[in-house]
Amino acid sequence: MNTQSDQPNRYAAPQAEVEDVKDDTEVGELAGRGERLGAALLDGLLWGFAVWIPLFFGIFANGMDGLKSFTDSANTANPFSIFMAFGKLFTGTAGLLLIIGVLIVGGINLYFVAKNSQSIGKKLVGLKVVRTDGSKATLARIFWMRNVVNFLPRLIPFVANLYSLVDSLFIFGEQRRCIHDHIADTIVVKA
Repeated sequence: MNTQSDQPNRYAAPQAEVEDVKDDTEVGELAGRGERLGAALLDGLLWGFAVWIPLFFGIFANGMDGLKSFTDSANTANPFSIFMAFGKLFTGTAGLLLIIGVLIVGGINLYFVAKNSQSIGKKLVGLKVVRTDGSKATLARIFWMRNVVNFLPRLIPFVANLYSLVDSLFIFGEQRRCIHDHIADTIVVKA
């Protein structure tokens, strides 16, 4: 004769042994201030080459006429005349080189940021950007929150330099986070 104790309770919760799962959201070791400075300098150099090489080519190709446009623009009352002078230098081959350089450096940066949350400089130094809880920082968060939103105060005359200075000085806080890190809820850690 079957008793109820011989049959398993079909309404009971399933029984299984569960192993602890490794926490993928570990924050990791914070990047040093010098490492972050090195990565920022490398990024600045790469972007600088993308702009300065075509600029020098434009000056060389246009000869003294290219430089003359700067001196002429300084004597006019139009505050945007310096931009027009730059525009004259970035015509023809120089403009094409500028577009190609920006697309190459931007494309490589976009690839690394989408793949590992690293710019070229951070990749070379061995750093990456993560959320404060240790999860991966998305391309959209890095682009919009760390770059675009952080760039907006730099468009305001007189505020731009002060904001840039204060943003950089925040790195000396205990958390080693700049203002753009606080805006985007990110930290920079060793990769």
